[in-house]
Amino acid sequence: MPIIQVSNPIVDINGDEMARVIWEKISDELIDPFINVKKIKYDLGIKSRDNTGDKITIDAANSIKRNKVGIKCATITPDDKRIKEFNLKAKYPSPNGTIRNIINGTIFREPIIIKNIPKIVSHWDNPVVIARHAYGDIYRSKEIQIKEKGELKLSFKSKDKKKTIVEKVFDFNSPGVGISYYNSNRSIKDFALCCFNFALKRKMPLFLSTKNTILQKYDEKFKEIFENLYQKEFKKKFQRNKISYQHRLIDDMVACLMKWSGGFIWACKNYDGDVMSDLVAQGYGSLGLMTSVLQSPDGKIIETEAAHGTITSHYKQFKNGIQTSTNPIASIFAWTRGLAHRAYLDKNTKLKKFCINLEKICINIIEKGQMTKDLALMVGPDQKWLTTNDFFKLIRNRIENS
Repeated sequence: MPIIQVSNPIVDINGDEMARVIWEKISDELIDPFINVKKIKYDLGIKSRDNTGDKITIDAANSIKRNKVGIKCATITPDDKRIKEFNLKAKYPSPNGTIRNIINGTIFREPIIIKNIPKIVSHWDNPVVIARHAYGDIYRSKEIQIKEKGELKLSFKSKDKKKTIVEKVFDFNSPGVGISYYNSNRSIKDFALCCFNFALKRKMPLFLSTKNTILQKYDEKFKEIFENLYQKEFKKKFQRNKISYQHRLIDDMVACLMKWSGGFIWACKNYDGDVMSDLVAQGYGSLGLMTSVLQSPDGKIIETEAAHGTITSHYKQFKNGIQTSTNPIASIFAWTRGLAHRAYLDKNTKLKKFCINLEKICINIIEKGQMTKDLALMVGPDQKWLTTNDFFKLIRNRIENS
């Protein structure tokens, strides 16, 4: 097939361990032979990050902002064990968090549905896309231990010191704990913009869940900002595309999730999104069949990656010369979703068709019973499985003959 020419670059971000091995195989065997695209490369492997004091992560994020498309391999976020393992200078933050803050985006997690891979929730026939507002809430909270009787208060003082708000929280008659967290109208509005623009792009209905009946100021603010933005900027666009937006209480939304067959986007607050994205992944069968897209509020910038980690156990086998059966599907879809956005921005129909075709090839191969070990174990004890290398050969052969 003729090589597809791409006029604008993508940012190619390498990562760690077995995910890195798979990443390079995808690039070398499934992308480079068929697509001529300039790759602006950044190595966010843990040693590279350590050597630069993590500056390379910031540089990569700013490059994504400039070039509109980033495609990222899974990376290590070091804990104390990893610091000792790699002899790191510092406990570096999550690269995903750094990139997310610079792009000011929202994470959208979406399952890859394959007919013969069993689902725990069998009637989820269409994808549930979890949109997580990854800002504030308990992830930036302040907590205290209380060891004696006393009064807990929440206070605010304006910058000019002219206004003070003090709310009594609780009278402690015994030891306990306290916590406070926050959000900003600007961040909530950016989250809403991300969700509405993503829904329009995918032509899927959107739901926001909160517990505004209990948190009548905090969660009500989410409901209010979403509703105002929808009425002023998006209602007519949604109607033209025959999709809808609705706010629901989170307990009601959880019940609907279990009753419905999928086919919608669920906008979640930070903690809710963290929990529900893993629940949804398992409900559809596997975290190895889950995409992750970070999108800017205006929808023009995206960064894609697999939702899973660096697959440490397989990497240890690989280093010992043992052939692995590592599932590359989510990483392949990171490439296709990123390149599809490049195609969308550039109006490159050939590149768009290539991305659609590659995704179909991957799904079709598995549906014909040819898969890696992790998926074979889900299908049943009699299901045969392929090594990583054999699986890649199948995919490439299908591309060349399609």
